[in-house]
Amino acid sequence: MRRLREYAATFTGFERDARRYLLVTLVAGAAISLYWIDFNLYLASIGVPRSTIGLIATGGSLAGAIVAFPVSALSDRIGRRLVIAGGLAVMALAMVGALLTSAVPVIAVLVATFAAGQQSVFVVQTPYLAEHSRPGHRSELFSLQFAVQNLTNVAAALIGGFAAAAVALAIGLDPNGPATYRVLLAAMAVLLAVAVAMVARLSDDRPSRTRPREVRTAGEPASFPRPRRESRLRPTLPIEDRGRFVRLVLPGFLIALGAGQVIPFLNLYVQRKFGLELASLNAVFALTSFGTMAAILLQPALAKRFGRVASVVAVQGASIPFLLVLGFSPILWTVVLAMAVRNSLMNAGNPILNAFAMDQVRPTERATLAATMTVLWSVGWVIGGPYYSLLQATLGFEAGYTVNFLTIIVLYSTATTLYWTWFRNAEPKPSRRVAVAA
Repeated sequence: MRRLREYAATFTGFERDARRYLLVTLVAGAAISLYWIDFNLYLASIGVPRSTIGLIATGGSLAGAIVAFPVSALSDRIGRRLVIAGGLAVMALAMVGALLTSAVPVIAVLVATFAAGQQSVFVVQTPYLAEHSRPGHRSELFSLQFAVQNLTNVAAALIGGFAAAAVALAIGLDPNGPATYRVLLAAMAVLLAVAVAMVARLSDDRPSRTRPREVRTAGEPASFPRPRRESRLRPTLPIEDRGRFVRLVLPGFLIALGAGQVIPFLNLYVQRKFGLELASLNAVFALTSFGTMAAILLQPALAKRFGRVASVVAVQGASIPFLLVLGFSPILWTVVLAMAVRNSLMNAGNPILNAFAMDQVRPTERATLAATMTVLWSVGWVIGGPYYSLLQATLGFEAGYTVNFLTIIVLYSTATTLYWTWFRNAEPKPSRRVAVAA
């Protein structure tokens, strides 16, 4: 019990704006969770073919990739807070638009708009948290933020699914019909509007309002490399070590390629294979999010004991066998269990990996690194969506998903191997760090 209290104490002492942003994550994350769980099902309920849903998802991923670098540069000029607020407002407006139309081309544009707003938030929040935390707290802060996001997945999936079904029954609607999903779209718009108001309470971080020294040293890592002198005649991206930069982003791109052709369509896969209704389907995804939240909160302890890279490689490698069960088991409870464990293990290392990546580059490179990581993630999903649609159109449901799951297993295995090969010696061993501290 004493050790548990000591470990819990490591998740305290965050800066004020970091604590406030955790609340933003709680509210906005609920809307995003409802979107990822239910929006594809809404499209299916209004008669959009599965192959078309894949193309709409691809358009959203492409829109996210297009805006990532511009919003990264914009956040360097006007501050992270305004970009986050703008992204949330765009998402809210997209959900309002989706409530007012059933035209597939218009919905495709709204999905792209929502994805652009979401990408703006995702690109900026990583450097924002790094700039509002100290190096000793960064792993815990990133993990707690990700855990809060998964807590909202649980609450949104359970409360959203059952509440929407209850409202539908109360007013005489089909619980699995389009009107029920529109109740969820309205809830998403309200949650996003509340999140915008909460972001307005964050401190003004515009460079013009902040002292130059504070901007230069914000969120500086414990061991900070001296920048090289660059020729003024040769324009360059703000990247000091391009080889290291590529190694930081390439494994994530491979994971995105695998995830993009399976993860967005898991709801369709489970619903079609086992015939679940809305409330039961949301409960399944709530279970997976709850397991992820628990794993994320334990991940900083593993990182302190074995090192950040080793802990990430261990959990991601352990998740791969569960993909076999998820993709090929005919028994519902084994698929649900595999989905929960795989999701928990694969995502548990993400916040630690993000904190590690932010510490490998200079503060002036962080927005560029975050943008590159999110762009490559979007590009992976841009490729994955048509790949899914092609397999569904040519091979059908069973054979198409068979190839999908084999592809994701190969790509996840390759990415995990590369992380270990490239970064296992990138930070001191835990025992060495303890000796230095002593």
